[in-house]
Amino acid sequence: MEYTNLAESAEYLKAREELRLAEIDLMRQRERVAQQRRDLPPGPVMPNYAFDNGAVTLGDLVTDRPLIVYHLMYGKKQTTPCPMCTMWLDGFNGVAHHIARNADFAVVAAAEPDELQRFGRERGWDQLRLLSCGDNTFKRDLRSEDEDGNQDSTISVFARDGEGEIRHHYTTRPRMGEDIQERGIDLYAPVWQLLDLTPSGRGDWYAGLDYGRLVSGNRT
Repeated sequence: MEYTNLAESAEYLKAREELRLAEIDLMRQRERVAQQRRDLPPGPVMPNYAFDNGAVTLGDLVTDRPLIVYHLMYGKKQTTPCPMCTMWLDGFNGVAHHIARNADFAVVAAAEPDELQRFGRERGWDQLRLLSCGDNTFKRDLRSEDEDGNQDSTISVFARDGEGEIRHHYTTRPRMGEDIQERGIDLYAPVWQLLDLTPSGRGDWYAGLDYGRLVSGNRT
């Protein structure tokens, strides 16, 4: 298989074919894992947590569709928003209208409602539902917050069962083990996937809050 209309060496073509087959194997493994995730048995029934000082409950959020929740590291011991979480949410804001065709999506943080909404406006998050949960045990129970108030980035999924009960389906976070500290949710950020295409890879790059969004083609 030729990969471009340019002059490709035999060495390059051989390496690219080996890579193509490896990428197919990876794709099939991802699909097997996704099916394994979908086939999880019913998780525990969830309490009806109240968010935004009681303005909305988990029961209000979980309809007849799955609910995906991103736990933003902001609030309590995390006095400034996590730059990496912010990068993830910048991306989710751009695809939220696509997600909404099949599932509901919300962002929870331990920060006060006004602080959370202010930061969302600054980032231009106009498609994300931001909810404060600093006054309940939601994040503690899902282990995205420890007893001292330290925060962790986490993604959780909830759905109603046949009896109408809200059940926990799945939760994952960056740390997959003692030797895997920050790779557990990187598939959900296109930034990492694009950097992995380059010769230098992702290297030691880390997201920051010191640069703004790209607005109308101009860097801000």
